[in-house]
Amino acid sequence: MTRPPTAAQRRVIDAADPVTGRLRGTEAQLAALVKRGLAFRHPRPPHDHFLTPAGHRIREEAEPTAPAEAGASTADGVFAARIGGEAEAPQPGPARAREVHSAWQGLLELRRMTSPDGAVDRPCGWERTHLVQAAALALEAAGHRPAGPEPDAPGYRVRATPQPEAVAVHEPDLDALRACAATLEGAGWQVGEHTEPRARVRYLLASPRRA
Repeated sequence: MTRPPTAAQRRVIDAADPVTGRLRGTEAQLAALVKRGLAFRHPRPPHDHFLTPAGHRIREEAEPTAPAEAGASTADGVFAARIGGEAEAPQPGPARAREVHSAWQGLLELRRMTSPDGAVDRPCGWERTHLVQAAALALEAAGHRPAGPEPDAPGYRVRATPQPEAVAVHEPDLDALRACAATLEGAGWQVGEHTEPRARVRYLLASPRRA
């Protein structure tokens, strides 16, 4: 059984950037995390260190579990994109816009750092394991309005689906729904428009593009 990280190593893991997984610590701490498979040193300058999927799992185990409809923020204040329908959501305004912009730029940097060819036009591994948050971030960063908590509120709602690597995007306004589709396609997602059999309501099914 793998030994759990030390208290010092755990502090470094917990302090990792919530989007990119970039680490800050002493050379000895970072080298120890690499040795244990919890971090990797990027081969390209400036040779920063990032959490591996195993490191991300350890970090997430310590974070409070959010309700299924949550997505605005976690109890410890870590940024989270709005998925739509949250009962408690961050107030729109300049501060929120800066947070969203910073998170999106961080995600693009993560794509660049983890892609073999340095490309930023397709989703990275983190996005494939955080589908709802990743799609919501792309939409919020592009200026789309998330829905409020009321069932019939206008705006987008991003939800998980039974299909692997696919999320559903709902938006009552058809023009706004298709604008969401264009945004996701531009962010590297494959998007199809579908109709719910019973309600006859249009929605999007989106999955990260691989190539």
